[in-house]
Amino acid sequence: MALSCRGVCSGASLILLYGKRPVGVKASLCTPRLDYTKSSSLWFVRHYSPSQARHGIGRSIVSGLKWTNEKYERFLQRRFPRFYVLYQTFMRGFRLLFQDGKKVRRIIACMLNEKTEYQNLHYRDMEKIRQVRRDLIKAIPLVILSIPPFANYVVFILMYLYPRQLLIRHFWTPQQLVEFQGVYHAQRAQHHWAIVKGLESISTSVQDSRLKSRLMELCSKVRSGVHPVVSDVHAVRTLFSGPPLGIKRIYADQMRHLCPLLFLTPRLPGFWIGRRLNSHALELMQLDRAIVRLGVHQLNDAELREACYVRGLNPDHLSPGQCREWLTQWLQFSTHLKESETSLYLHCMVLLTVNYPKHPGHWPQKEVDDFSS
Repeated sequence: MALSCRGVCSGASLILLYGKRPVGVKASLCTPRLDYTKSSSLWFVRHYSPSQARHGIGRSIVSGLKWTNEKYERFLQRRFPRFYVLYQTFMRGFRLLFQDGKKVRRIIACMLNEKTEYQNLHYRDMEKIRQVRRDLIKAIPLVILSIPPFANYVVFILMYLYPRQLLIRHFWTPQQLVEFQGVYHAQRAQHHWAIVKGLESISTSVQDSRLKSRLMELCSKVRSGVHPVVSDVHAVRTLFSGPPLGIKRIYADQMRHLCPLLFLTPRLPGFWIGRRLNSHALELMQLDRAIVRLGVHQLNDAELREACYVRGLNPDHLSPGQCREWLTQWLQFSTHLKESETSLYLHCMVLLTVNYPKHPGHWPQKEVDDFSS
């Protein structure tokens, strides 16, 4: 029986694809249809390429993992609801941390490409870099502890028992974030009275009688529960750029009381504490100038509260309008400071926050007695 043209072309395609000649097909029959055979074989290879096969297998694996993970989450939510909340918090934390890492990488890449200095960045970019750097410093010891075999199980238990001390904010629940920020503010508020009393004791060594009286008057206002204005602070600013209150001349005990305002450890040598306080204060001053360039009205409520909290004010019981009012006053004070006046910047994290909004500070009775004496 004679072969049809369709059969001949099919046989030729098989020869080109597999290198084998089907039984009953002669080479001479394939010659006139060689171009059509090549196009048919290329069509076959194009639609059944190994890369597409691998892509399909990868999608199948991802779909299977996604289905397994969703089923596991439903099981946890049904059988272990409390553990499910912890699991969701950790997964959300890892996603947020990964997103922040990508953002910081993009910001640094733009800085290098455009040759932009850090102090000229957008406020939100500067704040993101500052926060991620602090989070990494806090997370490094935990990562080191989890390196030995099976140590990660112990680390997981420690993170569950001590989330405030060991975890960064990405892994806190919204309730924990409010609670832990309140705890941290209470810890730094314990040093407020010591800082004001230290200013009063140092004022006795001031030679200029006019500056001495103004500093004593400023401390007296804060002690009596009056919220000072910016002009009261600027009137004594020259005392904080050199002796006796400059960042390089101040007593070590006074610097150790200033450390908790920035959540820094005071258990370091005095010269090291001074360098850390100076660098952190300069960074906040740069952030203040970035806010001025952006405009306070451009900050949302969460950014307003965070900006106030970082600068020493507890925003828990303040409205967004009060936070904006205080931050505006703070920027009027800080944007006129020189780099040599970082000590005044740090002390005003007490002087301009402790009695805001114009109500008496909640000084413990023992501290009031100490002031009176």
